[in-house]
Amino acid sequence: MADTLLLDVHADGDHLKVEGHGAWTSEFADELERAVSRQSGAHTEARDVQIDLSDVQKMDTYGALLLERLRRTWQTQGVQPEVVGLNPCYTVLIEEMTRTGREPPPPARATVGGFERLGREMVNIGEDALALMNFIGAVMAAFLRTMSRPRSFRFTSMVNQIDRVGFRAVPIIVLITFLIGCILSQQGIFNFRRFGADIYVVDMVGVLVLRELGVLIVSIMIAGRSGSAYTAELGSMRMREEVDALRVMGFDPIEVLVVPRLIALVIALPLLTFIGSISALVGGGVVAWFYGGIAPDVFIGRLKEAITLEQFEVGMIKAPFMAAIIGIVGCMEGLRVGGSAESLGQHTTASVVKAIFLVIVVDGLFAMFFASINM
Repeated sequence: MADTLLLDVHADGDHLKVEGHGAWTSEFADELERAVSRQSGAHTEARDVQIDLSDVQKMDTYGALLLERLRRTWQTQGVQPEVVGLNPCYTVLIEEMTRTGREPPPPARATVGGFERLGREMVNIGEDALALMNFIGAVMAAFLRTMSRPRSFRFTSMVNQIDRVGFRAVPIIVLITFLIGCILSQQGIFNFRRFGADIYVVDMVGVLVLRELGVLIVSIMIAGRSGSAYTAELGSMRMREEVDALRVMGFDPIEVLVVPRLIALVIALPLLTFIGSISALVGGGVVAWFYGGIAPDVFIGRLKEAITLEQFEVGMIKAPFMAAIIGIVGCMEGLRVGGSAESLGQHTTASVVKAIFLVIVVDGLFAMFFASINM
């Protein structure tokens, strides 16, 4: 179809009449494009423009786009073309194309000031703290309901979680804590040797591992390993609406999903802390033997003199609290996941970061508490 059959122009002085014919569809895209380009460049001096579309039988989005382009040719010259004869069924299409074309660009994002950003972060921290307190209350209520109805407790689920977060974590816990003990011993010997006090590295390793680093390193590793797994599992269940299905069936998701995981973590983390502490001491003893020349019997004898049962108790007392923090934060973030993969990733990251932060804060609070009671 020739482009002259699609678009015809009649000029009478300053008055211009543009007549459309045939089908303004993508099927005749090339002809329409040529016709619009030719006519829009040839009659820019017109002061009164009328676009007659009464003879246009069909129009699609491409035709509407070219009509809008044709109108803008004279609008830029200060002339508002008049469109007549348009089939009413294409009115919405033309209006939408006109609206889209005139929509202003999005405003540039204003730079957020330092105080405003700080204020927003403080609000977010407050909201997170409130959500955490609400979730702790919900977990305690669910735990009390489980205690009042022992038959409703998911014992099999708890045993499965102990296997996953406890026994399967032993190899990596042993390896990492062994290496940490080696590093502590090597650095201690390297620096104490200047003062001829190599033997005191045993005191340092023993106290640090049993009192602080053993439980802290294990808790951080479990937050990254099991806390993130809790968030991902519960978040995936939220995305698949399995949590909503539990509520529809009359089950409390916290009682079914959170309580067994939390109890399993509270049981497993102290055991992992004990194993990790022993592994770190073994690593320290190995390095002290081969690097510092401290024989194993000397290391063990000095270790018995340097540490007391209280040092071991301090580390073990912290472990259940660390486990509760990791479990609560991981499950809470999992149940806050939205319906997208992006939300799952964000909450999994937030779970690990918040759990590690709270573990370190609580460890510091415990350190001050035990120091105040001379323990």
